[in-house]
Amino acid sequence: MREPQQDRSRTTRRRLLEATIDCLAEQGWAATTVGVVAKRAGVSRGAAQHHFPTREDLITAALEYMFDTRMQIARDESGGLPEGPGRTAAVVERLVDYYTGTLFKAALQVWTAAASDPALRQRVLPLEERFGRTAHRVAVDQLGVDGSDPEVRALVQATLDLARGLGLADVLTDDSRRRAEIVASWAAQLEAALADRALPVPDAAIVRRRRSAPTGPGQAASL
Repeated sequence: MREPQQDRSRTTRRRLLEATIDCLAEQGWAATTVGVVAKRAGVSRGAAQHHFPTREDLITAALEYMFDTRMQIARDESGGLPEGPGRTAAVVERLVDYYTGTLFKAALQVWTAAASDPALRQRVLPLEERFGRTAHRVAVDQLGVDGSDPEVRALVQATLDLARGLGLADVLTDDSRRRAEIVASWAAQLEAALADRALPVPDAAIVRRRRSAPTGPGQAASL
């Protein structure tokens, strides 16, 4: 039986988007043309341009598709994260994996090109902002922390910034050994900092009463 037209169209579109990401990551911005991507995806150039009239349409759609797919996988994987002390380390490792994978390498090519191309930059900036917000929200959810706490938000953002920096360090050479040491060190510091934020804060009235209560011989005032 022939595949319905709508399903064939959806399949062609997905193949083009995935081929675009792979091409960007492996060959760079200059080599990622509609013709090259179409050939890699196994479709005609005309079919590619039917779905994406311009190169910029193709590339921005590919980044959106792959990021949304990756974040959905991250949400689905949240249930498999360990509970207890090992959870923070597992989350940090996964976040760093996002920034050392194919999607980050592809996005980096586009971000670099956008720095000197005003028209492309107008397309990329909204994507970058949305990617940042979504990644932050997913990290907060996976860590199971209070995202409304400014200090917690700053710690999560620092983790994402660290992951991005480690991703950059991995672009030219395999930085996996040093990266593993840094991830383990930061995960331990992050876990301690988040644990401090999770400690219950004593009620102010109770604290005042305890501080003002008289103490007998050998009895020290304490909170």
